Amino acid sequence: MVTNAVRVLRAAVLPLALIGLTALAGVVLGRVYAGGLLTWLVVGAAAGSVLVSVAARRLPSWLVAPVSVAAMVGWTLWSLRLAATRAELPGGLLEVTADAARNGIPRLLTAMIPVEPTPDTVLVPVVAAWLAGLTGAEVALRTGRVLLGYLPAAGLYAAALYVVGPNAEPAMGSTVVFVAVAALGLATPIRTTPGGGDPTAELTPRVRAAVRLRLAASAALGVAVVVGLVALLGPVVAEQVDGRPVDPRRYVEPPRVQTLDENPLIRISGWALHPEQKLLDVSTQRPDAPSADAPPEADPAADTARSVRIRLAVLSDYDGVTWRVGATYRNAGRILPAATAARDSTVRTVRQQISVAELSGRLLPAVATPREVSGARVAYDPASGTLIRPEGLTPGLRYSVTSAEERPDNNLLASANVPAGEEVARVLRVADGVPDPMRRLATQLAEENGAPFARASAIEQFLAEHYRVVADAPSGHAYPNLGFFLFGPRNGGGQEGTSEQFAAAFAVLGRLSGLPTRVVVGFRTSGQGPVLAGDAYAWPEVLFDGLGWVAFDPLPRPDDEPRPVEEDFRPTPEDPPPSEAPAPTAEPSASPEPVAAPDAPPGPDGVSAPVLVAGGSGGLLLVVGALLLTLLAMRRSLTRNRLVGGDPGQRIAGAWREVTDALRLAGRPVGDDLAATEVARHARQALADARARTTGDDTTADPDTAAPASSMAAADASGPAVDELAALLNQVGFAPGAATPDQAARAAEVATTYVATLRSARPWWRRLLWSVHPTPLRHARRSPR
Repeated sequence: MVTNAVRVLRAAVLPLALIGLTALAGVVLGRVYAGGLLTWLVVGAAAGSVLVSVAARRLPSWLVAPVSVAAMVGWTLWSLRLAATRAELPGGLLEVTADAARNGIPRLLTAMIPVEPTPDTVLVPVVAAWLAGLTGAEVALRTGRVLLGYLPAAGLYAAALYVVGPNAEPAMGSTVVFVAVAALGLATPIRTTPGGGDPTAELTPRVRAAVRLRLAASAALGVAVVVGLVALLGPVVAEQVDGRPVDPRRYVEPPRVQTLDENPLIRISGWALHPEQKLLDVSTQRPDAPSADAPPEADPAADTARSVRIRLAVLSDYDGVTWRVGATYRNAGRILPAATAARDSTVRTVRQQISVAELSGRLLPAVATPREVSGARVAYDPASGTLIRPEGLTPGLRYSVTSAEERPDNNLLASANVPAGEEVARVLRVADGVPDPMRRLATQLAEENGAPFARASAIEQFLAEHYRVVADAPSGHAYPNLGFFLFGPRNGGGQEGTSEQFAAAFAVLGRLSGLPTRVVVGFRTSGQGPVLAGDAYAWPEVLFDGLGWVAFDPLPRPDDEPRPVEEDFRPTPEDPPPSEAPAPTAEPSASPEPVAAPDAPPGPDGVSAPVLVAGGSGGLLLVVGALLLTLLAMRRSLTRNRLVGGDPGQRIAGAWREVTDALRLAGRPVGDDLAATEVARHARQALADARARTTGDDTTADPDTAAPASSMAAADASGPAVDELAALLNQVGFAPGAATPDQAARAAEVATTYVATLRSARPWWRRLLWSVHPTPLRHARRSPR
């Protein structure tokens, strides 16, 4: 009995050693997983694979593998179902298994640490452990080659160390245990023959001696090889003990957002045109919110009607053309890594149930900053605190989010500083090509506001007081778009936009003032019920020391009428034009000259009165003539500069100024509140009225006032041509840089024809004054309308 027990114990040592070596890979890998589920699943796979091989040892070797694989399939399916249930993932077993098979390896290598045991992150370790146990058991138990049978387990252990990389402490303890278990298995003799005796017992003494000599030589050679390898590789391995292992995640591309989601700021204008489109359904709970009797907190960006901001994306990178997300998303489980809250802010828990209706893309809306997500597989970017669903959003998707909402201490904002240095260089960077007026505006707003919060508040107030929110404003936030938004003419589409332009302008002006800023796209809602496209908007945020990111709201209040920008800001020219140079002031004489008596004869050196009158009249005529010639030269220089000088966009704008100046000279000025198409309609009517007066039924009209036939033909063609010029002006305003030289030449031709036709319809004496009238010079510096 004792002998049989010893034999059974000896026979069990090697299988147990193989199970232990394979299971240790799961122990090592489990250090980067949340909880112990992965470790137990790998231990079960190791035990199951080795025990199946032990139980089927008397079967032919070709039959063991199919039996073991069938058992592996059963264990794997059970493991996937258990992981899906623990992670609360929707879908049937077949769907979950297919998804895990397609995405197991990339999701394992891109998952955020700690990795949640989900079907796609446990499939590969479980299958690899079973195959390693099966291979090692068959080689070690069936053929007796123990060292060779250790190779699959050793390879699996090394792979686990590589996957963990620098994301956990060195696995010193498990490695020592691995070596000890391997030595125990080697130290225990095994039987590979049915009799269990010495396999050389039946050989002749000479052959037996030769076999033993060969075995001894092989053992000695093996020991020599091992010693040599240790001597050669030992120093190399020792040097790597203190080195940092390579993280394989850097070789795997993490999930990326779609092009539409890389810059969701451009979606604001589209949503504004369809405000009734239903995007989400939201239900919000605040377990630790203050009671209804508590006084409301002051918040520089709070909206009393809509108290919940749901973030969609955070845009930190701006290249002068586009704001981009620039995030690195890692696959994550239900529990997301906890970020350190700002020192001087309070954290409140917000729980939301969100159902997707018609929102598309991959970005997953949530209140900042999410800590737990259930009901959807997500990837997470810790830097911005935003989520994506790698598979994309689908109608009917329902998920729950628990967020830690930070609220800064508003009493500390006025004295708070902003961080600087390499850590925030990304949100302080200003791309090349900033327009000079924008720089001067940022400087002007920061001149009397030294504290960071005062600077941010000045920018917020300036935008809210001078600009208008319109739903049909075109999308765009490049430097030319922002320049047109800030300084463009009101009747030409300038000084108005959606929250896209307001947030982008604030962020750029803030960075020019030394404030670390970013743009956030999301939804402003009451927190209950449907979220519509009209609830989408963008807002800027500023980073303060100890307070974190603080939101601002530069949008104007609904009932406020914006003031013209010119009242508070007018770009100062480097050199004033000649027409604005101050005239010299004549110094008064010391004493008045004595006046001669009427009857007194002229003195010997005096000049007679007729000569004085003639000289004074001639001098006056010379002065008037010189003034008229100066005005004529200045008018012609102004026209030439407008129609010939500058880029195509400037020439088109100059041609438009020629038309509006002609309307002023004709007594038909345009109002500041008219769009370009309305001004063109006004110009056509003015030309028609002038032609009607010129070709009236009065046959006794002065022939000097009648326009020639060629002018009438030009008038017929000039009316529609003004519409073409208005279209070109709109193109310059809404698509800066798109105008061509041919379009600029066409604009000059239309303007010249229209001005000549309108002038020819004026009386002869007005035609003479037309070319020297100073009105165009007074309006030369005004923007095109």
